[in-house]
Amino acid sequence: MPSTPRFLPHVTVAAVIENEGRFLMVRESIGGQQRYNQPAGHLEAGESLRQASIRETLEETAWRYQPEAIIGVYRWIAPDGTTFLRATFCGQAISKDASQPLDEGIEAAVWLNFEQIHSLGDALRSPLVTRCIKDYLAGIRYPLEVLQDL
Repeated sequence: MPSTPRFLPHVTVAAVIENEGRFLMVRESIGGQQRYNQPAGHLEAGESLRQASIRETLEETAWRYQPEAIIGVYRWIAPDGTTFLRATFCGQAISKDASQPLDEGIEAAVWLNFEQIHSLGDALRSPLVTRCIKDYLAGIRYPLEVLQDL
């Protein structure tokens, strides 16, 4: 019997960081179009999900932040059929490193309120953006201890 190809979703992380009703967002250029997302990116070999969220936030926004909880783990199938498995954290911004260059393709880190984010519609990178913020605003939090690295 032929073997089935191994299913390998893209494992990603994201950070929902709020300050006085505004959320830290990334404005990036993808295929010549502006898109908005939370600080987010792929898990790299050898790092924990928590470490990946800290690294991606710094690389994409120049902000250091402290993860405090997990909002959720989300599976999303993109229109092209790619499956993403995303762990979304929330936490507080600690400090901005003005000397930190932003990742290639990142135009700016911006602080927007939920209404501004929601109004971006198709300019959002994925439906995960608003879903994660809605879950955050609903008070959904799981302790970081649910993640274990062995």
